[in-house]
Amino acid sequence: MEFDRQLRDSLGQSLARRVRRALRVTQAGLLYERLGTAFWPLFSLLVFVVGLALLGVQEALPPSGLWVAGGLVAVLALLSVIYAIRHLRLPYAAEAMARVDADLPGRPLQALSDTPLIGAGNDASEALWAAHRTRMAERLRGVHAIAPMLRLSSADPFALRLIALTTLGMGLVFGSFEKAGSLRDLGGSGQEIAVGPTWEGWVRPPAYAGKPTLYLGDLDPEFEVPKGSDVTLRFYGADGTLTLRETVSGDDDMTLHDFIIRQAGEIEIDGPTGRLWDVALQPDQPPVAELVGEMTRAPSGEARQEFRLSDDFGVARAELTITRDPEALERRYGFALPPEPREAITLPVMLPQTGDRTEIEGLIAENLAEHPFAGLPVRLSLTAWDAAGQESAATLGESTLPSRRFFDPLAAAIVDQRRELLWNRDNAARTAQVLRAVSVNPTEMFDEMTTYFRLRETIGQIEGRAGRLTDEQIDSIAANLWEIALELEDGQLKEALARLHRAQERLSQAMRDGATPEEIEQLMQELREATRDYMQQLAEQQGDENDGTDMPDQGQQDGQEITQDQLQQLMDRIQELMEQGRMAEAQQLMDMLAEMLENMRVTKGEGQGGQGMQGLQDMLRDQQQLNDDTFSDLQDRFGENSQQGQTQRPGQQRGQKEGPSGDAETNPGEDGTRPGEAPNGQSLSERQQALRDQLQRQRSSIPGGQGGGDDSVGGALERADRAMEEAEDALREGDLNGALGRQAEAMEALREGMRRLGEQQAQSQQNEDGQQGEAGGQSGSDAARRDPLGRKPGDAGRFGSDDELYQGEDVYRRAEELLDEIRRRSGEQQRQAEERDYLNRLLDQY
Repeated sequence: MEFDRQLRDSLGQSLARRVRRALRVTQAGLLYERLGTAFWPLFSLLVFVVGLALLGVQEALPPSGLWVAGGLVAVLALLSVIYAIRHLRLPYAAEAMARVDADLPGRPLQALSDTPLIGAGNDASEALWAAHRTRMAERLRGVHAIAPMLRLSSADPFALRLIALTTLGMGLVFGSFEKAGSLRDLGGSGQEIAVGPTWEGWVRPPAYAGKPTLYLGDLDPEFEVPKGSDVTLRFYGADGTLTLRETVSGDDDMTLHDFIIRQAGEIEIDGPTGRLWDVALQPDQPPVAELVGEMTRAPSGEARQEFRLSDDFGVARAELTITRDPEALERRYGFALPPEPREAITLPVMLPQTGDRTEIEGLIAENLAEHPFAGLPVRLSLTAWDAAGQESAATLGESTLPSRRFFDPLAAAIVDQRRELLWNRDNAARTAQVLRAVSVNPTEMFDEMTTYFRLRETIGQIEGRAGRLTDEQIDSIAANLWEIALELEDGQLKEALARLHRAQERLSQAMRDGATPEEIEQLMQELREATRDYMQQLAEQQGDENDGTDMPDQGQQDGQEITQDQLQQLMDRIQELMEQGRMAEAQQLMDMLAEMLENMRVTKGEGQGGQGMQGLQDMLRDQQQLNDDTFSDLQDRFGENSQQGQTQRPGQQRGQKEGPSGDAETNPGEDGTRPGEAPNGQSLSERQQALRDQLQRQRSSIPGGQGGGDDSVGGALERADRAMEEAEDALREGDLNGALGRQAEAMEALREGMRRLGEQQAQSQQNEDGQQGEAGGQSGSDAARRDPLGRKPGDAGRFGSDDELYQGEDVYRRAEELLDEIRRRSGEQQRQAEERDYLNRLLDQY
């Protein structure tokens, strides 16, 4: 207390508290040192025993050994307590002060507790002493507690404490508290501990479940596992002490300790240490298989079908089955006979070898052009299985199995007769007769007489064995006819086509490998030369006169005319994208170029469309304009224009935009009218009625326009007429949304009619002696609609437009931007449903 008073008087309250705190903490540290020094043997003994208990050492000792070990531990514990009592010495406050003071310069605590021996009453001596105390008090500002220093190496030269800690650590890592709990059974019968029956069991879920092996003893009385899990049990002890009863495998043999869980039930181990489990099967749904879209044909002729598979645990395998559909085929000519039975086509679906198989989307691609089903209606059936053997419900579809396209008339006729022969071998006599008829004039039909002689030899084989052709002979004749058709179709094109394919493959490989600009330039030059040679050979084969130096002016693909400039622009664009490093986009254009060249037919000069085709083209353009105006009215109704700040000026017609001066700015159309301008102030319904009247007049001037089946010109125009009538009624009732849907159907039907009319014109021209080239109006189908760049269709009916492309702009990037903007707007939920429907139709159209 006296010392505390002196500290307060000399140091002040704050510093005095710091000093007292440092002294108390230091004294506690000294107590820790003394306790550790005295009790380390007892502590080490207890830690060592706990570690052994966690490791289960007591389970390996006989009962007598356990009692001996327990007595030895008790004796050692008593000796350790005696050692602790003899060596324990509690620390004093003076010891703590001495340790703290020794860490400070000049021992200030000792100095503050001292008193002067001489100089009492002398002012100078007292002033000097006061200055000394003040200096010592300043040194106490760095006072702090001294950490304890427990050093047992001298007291424990054999490191027994470390051995004890190591044993405890091993017990915590590799042992368990359950084993330590067995010490409670030491008071029981030793006979029970020694010979008590034990068992072990494991449940291994199937590999597809992706779950670890489960220890049966750790499982709850009720648990669930996937079907097909394997159970393994091991019994220890005298035979018959433990018995097994289970109802999960469906097997009556209860002596087997390894079985598979096939159904829900119970597993019971009957005996002194037995247990009972109620086992449930984890839900496992069968897989789901879907056909996405229709079967399509690749440029190479292979059939392509997109699919989607899903399963909760993962799809194990899947296959597409293709069967012939005789009921969907028009039974005439050689198909009037019943078809011979043939095995279905089974195509295995290639699944990813690694990764997740719960959701799979992919493409089945197989070249089936030579198969007997090629070109015939077929039924598709996609089935999937999971690892548990569950089968999906078959997804059915209908299609026509794609085959190779043959533009040469004789080659196409040979392939048709081949197909009839494979349909039923009783068509052999008819097939031979038709083949002789179509090849009656070999000098005009064959470029190489060897091909003619080969065809005659094949015809002789058919006639010589008609009525008794074996399966092997049928297959041999079909293979010969296919090779003859290829020779007729390709002719001198084969070498040019092979060179073109090599150039395309080399360029595609360069895209994947990251070629240099110099390599790109060289490969593009090879592609241009190969394309030029191929076009020249194609023109010669199809009778197009060419000087042999330049590429033909234009070609046709599915009725669409493709000019030399367009091919050149496409190849220039491919080279530009490759130089910019945009390989994915370049590869897409490469695929487009390959498809265009593979399906191309060369024409001479610029084709001229007939009056019927031109009339339908103009009508389609007017219907498109009416559709745009209907949508504008729908936007006005829901306030869309006001939200976008596009308020219509007084007197401004639809389709106009404000120029820089604020006046309405329009672009005159090809017929002199302005977009969106209603002649004579007609309403939307009146304009729709006028278009319908125009269509009815046009149908009377088109061959076959008044009637026919659904696949004819008349059938398509009839659908367009009904759609226009329904659109007119919807406009009169103010149902703009319904009118938009009917107008879209009318435009689609018009396009279909134009395509059918083009095919009809082309067939007529092929039958005319001396006529060359293709009808220019055949391209009106796709030329009649505006493309995403906003260009108007050309007057001549060619593929594309008479308008120049955007000057100084990247038109392909512009098209991508427009499509991306349409996709973005169609995904905005705050927009009106009618507008989103319209945008989705635009995406489907382009």
